[in-house]
Amino acid sequence: MTEQLRLMAVHAHPDDESSKGAATMAKYVSEGVDVLVVTCTGGERGSILNPKLQGDAYIEEHIHEVRKKEMDEAREILGVKQEWLGFVDSGLPEGDPLPPLPDGCFALEDDETAAGRLVAKIRAFRPQVITTYDENGGYPHPDHIKTHTISMIAFEGAADTEKFPEADFGPAWQPQKLYYNQGFNKPRTVALHEALLARGLESPYGEWLERWKEFERAERTLTTHVPCDEFFEIRDKALIAHATQIDPDGGWFRVPMDIQREVWPTEEYELATSLVATSLPESDLFAGIRDNA
Repeated sequence: MTEQLRLMAVHAHPDDESSKGAATMAKYVSEGVDVLVVTCTGGERGSILNPKLQGDAYIEEHIHEVRKKEMDEAREILGVKQEWLGFVDSGLPEGDPLPPLPDGCFALEDDETAAGRLVAKIRAFRPQVITTYDENGGYPHPDHIKTHTISMIAFEGAADTEKFPEADFGPAWQPQKLYYNQGFNKPRTVALHEALLARGLESPYGEWLERWKEFERAERTLTTHVPCDEFFEIRDKALIAHATQIDPDGGWFRVPMDIQREVWPTEEYELATSLVATSLPESDLFAGIRDNA
């Protein structure tokens, strides 16, 4: 009954969908699941991270249009649907003390107002499962944290017709499960790092693991490991489509595919909320839902 299954992935910027859970989405698309990516901002204040494109005057002047085209290409590669919430990228503040966030940016939007836009998307698409970021945003970018905040409000608010009346936001709908993306987890990083060193290969993760020691953050609970190694190439292709953000010769792609598949063939999630009975650990985001679809 997979034609009745629907997955919504809520992300902060174009490219986040390809770096977090992309192989999972491609897997579900291949099974006939309806998958919608909701992108909160246009990525207008994102830096050009690909050194090969830095200094390109056209890209710098038209970054919003360029990133939209990149998103269009990545969407086609993954086979998903994609819609925008229409908020403006907040940028990543740097410095000590940190500068104020720019007026009108996503992170400064009223939580309930911003969540209302997502409620409308949820009620229109009617997903049983939603994926988003944890309370730290995965990493503390203000847009990622804001994405978490409005996702939590909208998960419950989509069924609350008093707070979000049907006349304005569409017929009520209650998603059944909400997950946090946890693909960048320490066990995976350590496993790949050690596998590369054991084979006499250079690891791109040495600095990552050193930086991990600097943060006093509790390890997340990985409740759900989705097998999706058949779709790692699609994931990488979608990520490379975001050319302003990704250097195809960079560290993202230095682990040979055969090692990735052998050592860590899954993508990980943390089950944050479930209104259906399920048994942990899981291997399917639709566990507890699929049989009743």
